[in-house]
Amino acid sequence: MIGELDGPVGTAMAQLLGGQVKGHTRVYALLNGDIQVKPATLMVSKVTVDNSRYTNLLMGSVQAGVAHGVLDAVREGVLPKDRANDLGIIAAIWLTPAAADDPELDHQDMFDTQRKAMFEAIRKAMSNEPSIDWLLENSEKIVHSYHQRGLDGQLKPT
Repeated sequence: MIGELDGPVGTAMAQLLGGQVKGHTRVYALLNGDIQVKPATLMVSKVTVDNSRYTNLLMGSVQAGVAHGVLDAVREGVLPKDRANDLGIIAAIWLTPAAADDPELDHQDMFDTQRKAMFEAIRKAMSNEPSIDWLLENSEKIVHSYHQRGLDGQLKPT
């Protein structure tokens, strides 16, 4: 969500910050511990955070990537620089829990992926993409990756 801080998005951000839930802590996108990006961007984890390794990934490479993606959107003119203090972003963040156990995890790749994904999400939101016409024309051609993995027997219960 992208919108005015003095409107519904700002109200939602305040409610999310004030209504913290164990395992789903909402945090601002930061370049570092004391440098918040603008527009203010609230990260909301879609996964229950229940171990320190996952927390470190989410609040490390992912948070940094999201922060840079927001600034890339401002730098490229996707978000208006003169509105950076007036806008807020709420970003739903998903990171597979398996990442915390991956011994070959590439932090730079994770950062780059999150940076690009955040930039693209903002770009699409600001240009109203995808259009409803595109969705109607292409919906049967798009395969949801996890649905396909389930169909292929690659998703096993733990």
